[in-house]
Amino acid sequence: MADEVVEVAEAGPRRGALRRFRRNPAAVAGLTLLFLVVLAALFARPLSGHDPNQIDLLAARAAPNGEHWLGTDSTGRDVLSRLLFAGRVSLGVGIASAALAVVIGTVLGGIAGLLGGWVDGLVMRAADVFMSFPSLVVIVVIAGVLGPSVVTMIIAIGLFQWPVCGRIVRGVTLSLREQEYVLASRATGAGALWLLRRHIIPAALPPVSVAATLAVAQAIALEATLSFLGLGVQPPAASWGNMLTDAQSLTVIRSEPWLWVSPGVAVALIVLAVNFIGDGLRDAVDPRQS
Repeated sequence: MADEVVEVAEAGPRRGALRRFRRNPAAVAGLTLLFLVVLAALFARPLSGHDPNQIDLLAARAAPNGEHWLGTDSTGRDVLSRLLFAGRVSLGVGIASAALAVVIGTVLGGIAGLLGGWVDGLVMRAADVFMSFPSLVVIVVIAGVLGPSVVTMIIAIGLFQWPVCGRIVRGVTLSLREQEYVLASRATGAGALWLLRRHIIPAALPPVSVAATLAVAQAIALEATLSFLGLGVQPPAASWGNMLTDAQSLTVIRSEPWLWVSPGVAVALIVLAVNFIGDGLRDAVDPRQS
């Protein structure tokens, strides 16, 4: 009976949050766009009908036509096919980086808030150090030293995004650790990890989910920047960032816009869509919203 009462009590806020999210047209549009892009990336091959790495020098730099809807690049590869397959890489980097940041930030922020004292000070000073450096510059240096790769990029981006989630979880933990049910759990011998799993993480999940969506958008933009600079995803693998490297030439920008317009629009739309979703989640989990 007690479990049923708890489930009913939790269902009310969830329904209210879902209702508030649905009332936000920008958030719904962003979620729909993101869903369609994910589907397009998953079914890239049947949708494009071309191998993204197949070279055809006879069809190099062809303008959009019936066979190649978005034209071809300098080696004759189909731009639409590469755009769709690049979505897998760019979205994968964004989601993986954000997930790494959330995991690190949740654990460190929760431990800092629960233990307090010198542990709290150490974790918060580490967060200050990470936030004080310009992340793009440091990630560029890391990629230059360790070599450009998807794994290096995911780890580097995730390490510079964790302080945001860490501060959020720490704040939630500080507000909960003096609550009676948390004190009772501690009195019965509950450890920090048990408290994190049962009390802290569920309470911090709504604000952390908002921070995670914004971290995904930031990670996608960082991936595009790093790949554009040649320090991210390496050819022949396609990402939206390294597809934009063709835009470094004024000739291409003026006379062959199909080589850079589509990946540029893809990055802009996805970052905008994820930001809209984050704004919608923020409003949905805010109890002050009607």
